[in-house]
Amino acid sequence: MSPLANRLVTKMNGLGNEILVVDLRGAGFGVSAPEARAIARSKGLAFDQLMALSDPRSEGAEAYVTILNADGSEAGACGNGARCVAWTLFRDDARDEIFIETAAGRLACRRLGEWRFEVEMGAPRLAWTDIPLAKPTEDTTAIDLAFGPSGAPLLQKPAVVSMGNPHAIFFVEDFDAYDLAVIGPALEHDPIFPERANISLARIVSRDHIELKVWERGAGLTRACGSAACAALVAAARKNLTGRRATVSLPGGDLDIVWRESDDMVVMAGPVEFEFETELDPGLFADAAA
Repeated sequence: MSPLANRLVTKMNGLGNEILVVDLRGAGFGVSAPEARAIARSKGLAFDQLMALSDPRSEGAEAYVTILNADGSEAGACGNGARCVAWTLFRDDARDEIFIETAAGRLACRRLGEWRFEVEMGAPRLAWTDIPLAKPTEDTTAIDLAFGPSGAPLLQKPAVVSMGNPHAIFFVEDFDAYDLAVIGPALEHDPIFPERANISLARIVSRDHIELKVWERGAGLTRACGSAACAALVAAARKNLTGRRATVSLPGGDLDIVWRESDDMVVMAGPVEFEFETELDPGLFADAAA
């Protein structure tokens, strides 16, 4: 039997980005890729990201968080998920700031209100080796990549940014001209992205407002993606399409993003929503064990 059987999980969302949080601190085990896929297939527990908490690896942190996509692959960052983790950790804690660790680094999380949290997402990585890309590219604000979806204008020269995971952002004038459900999977697996990539379409509304739609690698179309919102703001500011502070509007709602000049840190603020808690049915893991 999987050690996850009968473990308590918390179902939440950040702007409709479906998140599961499972606290495994002190348990001595994590969540495998087959177990993550089994949970994602279960009725009522489908998720975009699963946030598995384990014991912290450095002094002062509350937990190390492994982030798993619905297909079992691991993600380096998830801003909406980080806010949901913050809510679960703040629930019985009077402090207003805590630190969590992820593959992307140590993140500071702050309580702004009962259901609103701020997360320091780290500094963007902009060199082609850090994103990473498969070949040297001098200008990561407009890489040599084009895609001609049937019946739609040519998509070309996206900006690329890593926020702990790779993002490609195409700036467009008309969202309705493109079917991201078709474009996303094709570009996610383009050979230029050796670790695959999150694919976004961004529309500049004003110097402080971006509209965004996102295809997440390993998850698909999503109502919100915090790291993509951060990447879009960085990409837009680098191209002088916006300033370093903007509201990013996704299908699920708005995130406030700031790219600080003082320390290069990208800071994201937004709401979370608690849905329910339940125990994992042991029967979920029969196929995973096999």
